[in-house]
Amino acid sequence: MSFTASRAKAVPGSRGTPPPRTPAQRKQALGLDRDAWFLLLPALIPILVLSVGPLLYGVSLAFTDAQAGRTAATRFVGLDNLLDLRHDSLFWESFRIGLIWAVSVTALQFVLAMGLALLLDQNLRFRWLARTLALVPWAMPEVVVGIMWRLVYHSDAGVLNKTLTQLGLLDENVDWLADLSYALPAVIAVGVWAGMPQTTVVLLAGLQNVPHELREAARLDGAGLWRRFTTVTWPALRPVVLAITSLNFIWNFNSFGLVYVLTQGGPGGQTRLPMLFAYEEAFKYGQFGYAAAMGLVMVAVIAVLLTLFLRKKLKEDAA
Repeated sequence: MSFTASRAKAVPGSRGTPPPRTPAQRKQALGLDRDAWFLLLPALIPILVLSVGPLLYGVSLAFTDAQAGRTAATRFVGLDNLLDLRHDSLFWESFRIGLIWAVSVTALQFVLAMGLALLLDQNLRFRWLARTLALVPWAMPEVVVGIMWRLVYHSDAGVLNKTLTQLGLLDENVDWLADLSYALPAVIAVGVWAGMPQTTVVLLAGLQNVPHELREAARLDGAGLWRRFTTVTWPALRPVVLAITSLNFIWNFNSFGLVYVLTQGGPGGQTRLPMLFAYEEAFKYGQFGYAAAMGLVMVAVIAVLLTLFLRKKLKEDAA
């Protein structure tokens, strides 16, 4: 490189070189604009107080021997709670049940919601009514959903037993929520029904953002229904699918209220999800430090699983 060219390159404002920033621009680029931070405070304060604060307190609690009704001062025990968890077979069994629950509910929610979203995306009569009815389970509190489905699954007066008996599919009533073989599948079915509307809404919004011209062009080129879905609709939906499945997995793994109302973790721990196990450890047995360590492990494991999943999907999208 010649001396003249190097000098020309160093001249501020020359072609190819951005002009130097003023101090105000540097502050704004670094996110130090006081007016912006002032406007963000009303949103940041509730997040810090209600989310970040309890999270940090829970993490710190995991390294102590905090217990309910204890008169002695709480002591720092380091990694003792985490080391004890390694040999807690009941906790890891609940973790296995939680993974089965989360994966099953997330997968079934997605498959059924995709079919419903594709149906609601069609130009059907009374489509507005169908879309409204599809949101009903989402609008109901978890406690109400749990009570309603307990009545449906009731061994003597439940609608499900009565219907299956009349159809000749059952010879005698089944106690769906107390049977070791049927309890977990029955609870999974309720979880799918309760959470499917939000997945449907997100997928339907994604479908409506797919350009109609692309679908029409594929149809004119002779592509069938499945071909149009795989080559036009699915590629456009992949970012939406990745986001909603990741969020659904987190929400489902952290489920508490619905399963607690339905079975309280029974029968025999067959539906005891990790959150239920940690809840019992904290508020039934008073082991707050040990329960906080369970929560810390759950957060760490789910973060690792989601990181691996998202990295794999992003690599596939990049390829």
